Amino acid sequence: MKIKKRNFLKNKKIKEIKKELGNYEDIIPKKANVELLEIENLPNIILVNGKALLLQVDGKTIPTLKAVLELAIEEKYATVDMGAINFVIKGADIMSPGIVDADKSIKEDETIIIIEESHNKPLAIGTSLISGEEMVKNNKGKAVKNLHYVGDPIWELDL
Repeated sequence: MKIKKRNFLKNKKIKEIKKELGNYEDIIPKKANVELLEIENLPNIILVNGKALLLQVDGKTIPTLKAVLELAIEEKYATVDMGAINFVIKGADIMSPGIVDADKSIKEDETIIIIEESHNKPLAIGTSLISGEEMVKNNKGKAVKNLHYVGDPIWELDL
């Protein structure tokens, strides 16, 4: 892992990121030290007080799974059945038939958390391709684009 660039962000940029995060803006507390890490062959990572809590993927800033675990974030979720877990943790997109429950407030193109049904542990972060209601109703097709999952290089990142 080679770090190309590491610098602290100014308050103006932090405010932009918090606005983009929407529901997840509490990940960056007031007066936090916020750094941007540019790492070779990985998305940009945003450190909050030295912890990798955010990343930038496909032009969006999203929380990492470590942020979800540390801050116990529970809104905007989709629950997958046991059969989908192996596919999700290998980076596969989440298909509608594997979803057993979803937050009804989810709209298309929102950042959501994928959790497994037996222990309610987060497995992945993704972008919804359809609404939360459609995820549960549909019997075919993709529901969520997988952006970050347990076991990927970002999950394994140790700073």
